[in-house]
Amino acid sequence: MLRLRIIASVVMLAVLFRKVHLSSLFPEFDGKAFWLLLAGLVVTAIGIVLSALRWRAVLAALGLEAGLRTLLNHYLASLFVGNFLPSTIGGDVLRVARLSAVNGERPKTFASVVLERLTGWLVLPVITLTAFAVNPGLRELGTATALAAGLAVATLVLLTALLFAAAHPSVGGKLADSEGWQRFLGAVHLGLDRLRHHPGAIVNVLLVGFAYQLVVVLSAFLAARALGLESVGLTATLAFMPAVAIAQVLPISLGGLGVREGAFVLFLGPLGVERGEAIALGLLFYGMNLAVSLLGAPSFAVGGKRATVST
Repeated sequence: MLRLRIIASVVMLAVLFRKVHLSSLFPEFDGKAFWLLLAGLVVTAIGIVLSALRWRAVLAALGLEAGLRTLLNHYLASLFVGNFLPSTIGGDVLRVARLSAVNGERPKTFASVVLERLTGWLVLPVITLTAFAVNPGLRELGTATALAAGLAVATLVLLTALLFAAAHPSVGGKLADSEGWQRFLGAVHLGLDRLRHHPGAIVNVLLVGFAYQLVVVLSAFLAARALGLESVGLTATLAFMPAVAIAQVLPISLGGLGVREGAFVLFLGPLGVERGEAIALGLLFYGMNLAVSLLGAPSFAVGGKRATVST
């Protein structure tokens, strides 16, 4: 499966690179661009902290306590694994394994990771649709507008159907102790059952979730500005970056390579962004996340040693 995803990434990038001058992928960076890029890296790092806070909010709603420092270390380690060791173990699996080894609550811990991920699928479409509502001009970009809005609406519909099925006792309730893919629905059922009794916790989780996704959008906006893409405004980034984020998680490429860049070409083309510039933005955004995820190498290594000692 990993080999197929690598091949798919190479093929998609090769198609995108056709008729693109390599020089357009490496624009000249001046002092302003350097500081914008540095700001983007800092914002990306802040996003990881917000991710850990979102995870802690979900854990608290499920009745599990965990320190922010501990969760941040696990999150950093999972990012490092997901970006640099894709064939070894999934980042989310690592988070569940390490935290449940401490709290002894594997089902709830698994549920917390699943629900934390699902909040993103709720927040991302809302951001896109809100941006279209705020900026009428973005609603007149043809295919780009239709696809971004379609992805947002489809995601909300699928998420609603998933939550309804998971919340229903005859579906999600029966799968609470299942294994394999059925375990996913069971985890959502467990989480929703807990959250139903803590409405304030739901608000807290969603607020942190919105803060995280907005930081991701800001990071992409700063990357675009570092590349000199002045036509990519903040509302345009708010409208299209969530759609890119939704598209790039499709399990058809490695790290979203090719899918992310192609999405940027499609969404930003009507704004006057050249193909090479859009590809450069996708690669730069990916590179920023790779650079920040390197911070997780020590957490991955140290956590592994601790796990070995404890066993």
